[in-house]
Formats: sequence, C-alpha cells, structure tokens
Amino acid sequence: MLKVVVLVSGGGTNLQAIIDSVKSGNIPNTDIVGVISNNKNAYALERAKAADIPAFGISPKDYETRELFHKELMRQLAELKADLIVLAGCLIKIPDEMVKKYNNRIINIHPSLVPSFSGVGFYGLRVHEAALERGVKITGATVHFVNEIVDGGRILSQKAVEVKDDDTPEVLQKRVMEQAEWVILPQTIADIATGKIKIG
Repeated sequence: MLKVVVLVSGGGTNLQAIIDSVKSGNIPNTDIVGVISNNKNAYALERAKAADIPAFGISPKDYETRELFHKELMRQLAELKADLIVLAGCLIKIPDEMVKKYNNRIINIHPSLVPSFSGVGFYGLRVHEAALERGVKITGATVHFVNEIVDGGRILSQKAVEVKDDDTPEVLQKRVMEQAEWVILPQTIADIATGKIKIG
C-alpha cells in the first residue's frame, strides 16, 4: 500500500481529485495518510476532514525561524511514514534537507508545460497571466519530481490544453485544472502505485 501525504496551501481542488480517484479505485493500492497545509485556514483541510483523512495546519508564522518550521514539517512527515509526498497547490519552497531525505519521492503539479512559465515567481494565476501575455496557443500542466531547483525536477507527465482568443487568466486556469491537472496528477500517482513509475 502506497502511503501518500499531500501538501497544500489553498482550496485543494487537486487534493479533491486525488481523494475521488482513490475512492473510485482509479488510484489503486493507495492510502492518503495525511494532508498538511502551511495555511491553517486552507479549505483543503476541510476537504481532508470530510474524507476522514488526518489534517494538519503547520504555519511558518507559528515558528520563530524557518528552520524550526521545517523541522516540524519533517517531524510530521516522518510520523506519517510517507512513501510519496504530493505537492498539490503547495506554495512553500520545500527545504533542501527534505528533498534529500525524500529523493525522488516528492512530486509536484505545475499549471504550465514546463519549462515554459515555471520557476521562481510562477504560481497560481501568475502562470496563466504570463501565458496569455506571451500569446501562446497551447498551455497545460506538468507533474514532475521535486529537486532543489523550483520546478526543475524530472518531468513525469504532461498534458496540453488549448488557449482560446477570449481567455482571461481565470478562465484559462479553470480549463487547465479541469482538462489537465485533475487528470494527470491522479494518473501519475496511480502509475507510481502500480510500479509503472519508480520512486525512491
């Protein structure tokens, strides 16, 4: 059984896609053992509780230093005995010691076709604003391993989405979520759970 911990910062739509896919059996042999948010008011924590998944709010604001926050995050992950850590709209930079400890066991979903519109500063609506400003005709989403470089790890899955002439950043964000993110993130976890993608 693959033990998954999901890290979130906001509404948790990708988390919901994972929960639903585990429930339906589309992600087999997998147990979501915990959801951790750096934002204690994140709606994602409510989604976790509704699905009877242990939910933890660990905010950097509650710690004197970033190191102490990282230490608590690492402690919680160790306690949950995570095989795979999934960043699903998680807006904190993962500390290097965590990347080292969970080498090739942390995956992230990014709302563009990496390497386009990725790296430091590209998150949320900013990604879609940049895509529209550049005038690209195709965007999408990418699932990749997490390493020390933001959005720099090996790509595991990508799905393209059409950009339409009258798109706003909000409309494009919704289409990328529905047509790409909610499809490839659960699929990648399923591929890890069934051994098609090797981790660790």
